[in-house]
Amino acid sequence: MNKLFFSLILPLFFHSCTYGQVNNNNTAMRKISLTLFAIENMYVDNVEENKLAEDAIISLLEKLDPHSNYLNPEEVKEMNEPLQGNFDGIGVQFNMLTDTMYIIQVISGGPSEKVGIRAGDRIIEVDDTIISGVKMKQNDVLRRLRGPKGTTVSVKILRQDIPDLIEFKIVRDKIPIHSMEAAYMIDNETGYIRFNRFAANTYNEFLEAFGKLKAKGMVNLVLDLQQNGGGYLAAAIDIADEFLKQGQTIVYTEGVHQRREDAKATNKGSFETGRLVVLVDEYSASASEIVSGAVQDWDRGLIVGRRTFGKGLVQRPVPFPDGSMLRLTSARYYTPTGRSIQKPYEKGDLESYNKDLIDRYNHGEMINADSIHFPDSLKYNTLVNKRIVFGGGGIMPDYFIPMDTTLYTTLYRELIGKGIVNRFTMGKVDKERESFKKKYKTFDEYLAKFEVSDAMLQELLNMLLNDRKESAQATVSELTEKDKKEYEISKSLITNQVKALIARDLWEMNEYFQVRNLQNESLNKALELLRNPAEYDKLLTEGR
Repeated sequence: MNKLFFSLILPLFFHSCTYGQVNNNNTAMRKISLTLFAIENMYVDNVEENKLAEDAIISLLEKLDPHSNYLNPEEVKEMNEPLQGNFDGIGVQFNMLTDTMYIIQVISGGPSEKVGIRAGDRIIEVDDTIISGVKMKQNDVLRRLRGPKGTTVSVKILRQDIPDLIEFKIVRDKIPIHSMEAAYMIDNETGYIRFNRFAANTYNEFLEAFGKLKAKGMVNLVLDLQQNGGGYLAAAIDIADEFLKQGQTIVYTEGVHQRREDAKATNKGSFETGRLVVLVDEYSASASEIVSGAVQDWDRGLIVGRRTFGKGLVQRPVPFPDGSMLRLTSARYYTPTGRSIQKPYEKGDLESYNKDLIDRYNHGEMINADSIHFPDSLKYNTLVNKRIVFGGGGIMPDYFIPMDTTLYTTLYRELIGKGIVNRFTMGKVDKERESFKKKYKTFDEYLAKFEVSDAMLQELLNMLLNDRKESAQATVSELTEKDKKEYEISKSLITNQVKALIARDLWEMNEYFQVRNLQNESLNKALELLRNPAEYDKLLTEGR
């Protein structure tokens, strides 16, 4: 047990330290080591050594900061997969609805498309194991579909208007995971790019999208980092480099045991002069804050939205021989002006830290910028125009957009939370896919001409009533007066969501966001600023 524990813990120390040095000179280490040794050799019952070591590590980390953590081998794999940019599988996007696996998209050029699987198909069996109608967990379904490149999996498909199951044999292959959710021209001069994370392939995706938008006449750019929780530091630096001039600091890191390290822009920037707006919200974190902080500090563009999450701690990975990993905070991120991105926290108080966004909402910060108060000690000046910006955690936008909670009624949350809107749109497309495709040859046609009818919305509400009846095991024949009032309040939001989801099922996420963004208040304000150069320049030179 003694040797096992030290094989886990020694990577945390300087490589020059030997086992004997640590054991003899560090009283804390000796106490931990002797405790574990005593448990193994003297404790009344048998113990699981690995589990005990893991529990000890987790307990130690809980006394530190909110982002130092321990991951078992399976968790390490799940963490790395979306950031590394690919996995081995069959190449479909799916949803589990009413205990059935519906294929939403078939990845172009992927294994499933090659054998003839289509969007709208339902996978009923995988390798002779029934997966639909048996309440199988989504992770268990994924495990059956994924596997090493070159291996074969057999699936049985139920297709609309075909009574019998269709069997396909699919040879698994490398499947790319895209971090870019949308890239399109909003108008003749303004491009829009949205990322959901900063992954290994993010920069290449950006360059490809940027080149296409530039070829279409893009002069201004909106970079949407709303709900982007971060990812790889290198990807954030590469993206920020495209906007800044050579030699300008993008971010620096520093800690007690790590000397200051600066990341600076190179001469490769392809968008150093056009008007730029970065959209952020309370879920924009880490790498998103590095990009928005650098853009703001150098007065390179405007930040629009709400104060970001405030995750500015650097985790250094310490891999263990069994595939598990320790992610230990080793430094802090600082913006070019010297602002710490990390919001305050009390060591060991993870509960309060996790409730921070709820506290922000309860204090009115999401609704009114005046509810946010910064002490003078947290004031900084931008590096070009000397505008006042604030430290203390997160990036405070140059233009604040309050959260609009008026449309989000209890009825709307029920429709979304129970998956009713999703089930309705998937069923609609499943039955009428060919009709939709014939009527709307292109997405532009769909966007301009398709309208969600009152009859469609009534179908949706009937599904809600049926769902209530099944869950309550009682007759629920009509909406309550409260429901009717809330429906009128949320109708535009419901209509937009239905149209967006149908677009996603007929095309891709890019088209989904083109519809959803029609009600994106932060994007609408960004466009207003970009179309009014005087107001844009005033905010950029004088600040809020």
